[in-house]
Amino acid sequence: MTITDPAAFILANTRLQAVPHAPEISLWLADEITPIWKLTEAELDQLGLPPPFWAFAWSGGQGLARWLLDNPADVAGKTVLDFATGSGLVGIAALKAGADRVIGADIDPFCGAAVALNAQANDVAMAFTNHDLLDADPPRVDVILAGDVCYEKPMTERVMVWLRLARAQGSRVLIGDPHRTYFRTEGLTLLAEYQVPTTRELEDFAIKRSSVFALD
Repeated sequence: MTITDPAAFILANTRLQAVPHAPEISLWLADEITPIWKLTEAELDQLGLPPPFWAFAWSGGQGLARWLLDNPADVAGKTVLDFATGSGLVGIAALKAGADRVIGADIDPFCGAAVALNAQANDVAMAFTNHDLLDADPPRVDVILAGDVCYEKPMTERVMVWLRLARAQGSRVLIGDPHRTYFRTEGLTLLAEYQVPTTRELEDFAIKRSSVFALD
């Protein structure tokens, strides 16, 4: 699975636009999910791929980004991991809020280029890794951010075990989620709730309730 030029693909199939619930940040985003999804499968010559999460500002990430921009003390001067970073939205918000260093982690083959382009568009420097961090103990960082990580039951369970281990190691863990089917609030403290603009194509709603939690 080889991508000739992921940055060129992104620039050709998205446009730079402000994030609805965090307009301080602009990202290279697609306007519709089906065309970019089909183009991604064609580019990678592979069918049945997951949605191109990097191409959209999902509601959980928008809520978490909004929280960080409004509550910079959570990340200011700290080392931060943006887990399953996608477009890099949440990590970029952390940098704008004063984080000392942010690394985005994602296994999608387009995410490295997406994060680089979006960080550049927002005049920040964000590191990136494509390693599957769930295969090892969580890294020792001050804060772990996780937006929109509860799409499927097996992955949700695996991620939450990993995040709880990170919390036990001493990292503060912040989660942004629009109360998806497999998301559970037990052991979490609600920090904020937002009404996030999205699209019916992405979330079945034009406005989606999205909450930010801290792992106890």
